[in-house]
Amino acid sequence: MSRRDRLSGNEAIATAMRQIEPDVFAMFPITPSTEIPQYYAQYVADGKVNTEFVCVESEHSAMSACIGAEAAGARAVTATSSAGLSLMNEMLYVAASARLPIVLAVSTRALTGPININHDYSDSMAERDSGFIQIYAENNQEAYDNYLQAHRIGEHKDVRLPVMICEDGFITSHAIENIELENDKDVKNFVGKYEPENYLLKSENPLAVGPYGISAYYMEARVAQAEAMKNAKQVILDVAADFEKNFGRKYGLFESYKMEDADIAIVIMGSSAGTAKAAVDELRESGIKAGLIKIRVFRPFPGEELAEALKNCKAVAVLDKSEGFSANGGQVFADTAAACINLEKRPKMINIIYGLGGRDFTIDAAKRVFARLQKIADGGELGPVYTHLGQRDLRKEAQ
Repeated sequence: MSRRDRLSGNEAIATAMRQIEPDVFAMFPITPSTEIPQYYAQYVADGKVNTEFVCVESEHSAMSACIGAEAAGARAVTATSSAGLSLMNEMLYVAASARLPIVLAVSTRALTGPININHDYSDSMAERDSGFIQIYAENNQEAYDNYLQAHRIGEHKDVRLPVMICEDGFITSHAIENIELENDKDVKNFVGKYEPENYLLKSENPLAVGPYGISAYYMEARVAQAEAMKNAKQVILDVAADFEKNFGRKYGLFESYKMEDADIAIVIMGSSAGTAKAAVDELRESGIKAGLIKIRVFRPFPGEELAEALKNCKAVAVLDKSEGFSANGGQVFADTAAACINLEKRPKMINIIYGLGGRDFTIDAAKRVFARLQKIADGGELGPVYTHLGQRDLRKEAQ
């Protein structure tokens, strides 16, 4: 039976970790994820968990320790942010290619430069192609719930991939919200024990982990990894269905908000979705058919499902909270546009980069985006496809 509490996103994730009780937690601190290992260290000190808590010299080492533990047959976790995630880069690819279902909590934060400790998705988007499953939360409840589902997803026999559980740095990680926490026993029953099929300490079948992949084998390994990522979509949905059955909260690959008859829509991720939903509500009251898609699962990308949800819209704005420096827009836009390219009837689509380095995103800002979409839907010019929102300079904002 669930109980009500008030927790920050970091404490909610640490609580989920405590309830699951992984075998190994390898840690190195970095703002704003530092609280997660701090909370967990206290659980270890208080004897609430039987976890090997390993303090290492860098984030690269933290992921390396998790790789070693997971390869040996242990359930391993860690947490990081920003430059810490970037320092893990090499080992993220190793973990994913070795098919080790490590769960990594990321309090997303801007990357240098200039130096900035506030939220955007620069860090997680830079690792979008590492082979990690990526799941994003709008609020603290979702951060907790996503974490409870992560091990089930990554450890599934048809997947066996590491999972990145992303929350918005400071906005979600440090803000305190009401939250429903589940009973420890119920969580353990839901997540289950980790029972890997093959691991280094299993004497019956000696094996290598992360061997040298010569040309005759490298591509086959990559294709198998790609197939596992495809399989993850159905596993994510199956785990979410079981989560709803056990705990009553419903999740999918994304959330559709007032999309049934929407003419114009925003595609967005994370905490900004709550702000944009408020704008949708206000516009609906004035008779404007606005809607919203909040992407929860970015890897694997729900392309077919997203295209189906958007196909009847006249105009769509994809909002990216990171700059891809492609001169053509951001990462979410690229994947969304690619997903819709073969629709017989496609919406007009624009990309807006916003919120970099913690820049505010307001209801009025969301309504300005919708106002531009309404003009496009009414037959106006598309205008520039790739623009920025909320920066201070002499350029006129696209209307």
